[in-house]
Amino acid sequence: MADLFATRPAWYVLGPLIGLVVLGLAALVGQRIGALGGYSEIVERSTGRISGLGWKFWFLAGIFGGALAFRLVADPRVVADGYGWLSAAFSEDAVVALALVGGGVLIGYGAKTAGGCTSGNGLGGCSAGSSASFAATATFMGTAIAVSLLTEALFG
Repeated sequence: MADLFATRPAWYVLGPLIGLVVLGLAALVGQRIGALGGYSEIVERSTGRISGLGWKFWFLAGIFGGALAFRLVADPRVVADGYGWLSAAFSEDAVVALALVGGGVLIGYGAKTAGGCTSGNGLGGCSAGSSASFAATATFMGTAIAVSLLTEALFG
């Protein structure tokens, strides 16, 4: 069992599994996959706009829970790098945590403003053939590539 978590799973394993989740959700629930809905349910529940939490919240909880479970059982060498260049550039964990939370807030605001998140557009929308999702996915992928190249040039 320990060998199972000695390395991160390969893309050719995770890709088809994610595809099965996308198809299963569409077939069983009739809705598109996306993490933003979980955040929205938390906000709507905390403000009293809805009375309970649905599958979108549990999907988001599964994302965080799965990441935490992997972190706890994985070989320490797999997770020792921290957050890549961010951990290398800033030695204090508090600064790294603040940067991650700040980035998460900005991503959440952008996703809510845009009417969908990267997983919803990139996985659910593109697999459903939505031209708006293809445009959104091309935009965020292009932006991510440009920012990563800029980051590498500045901090690399």
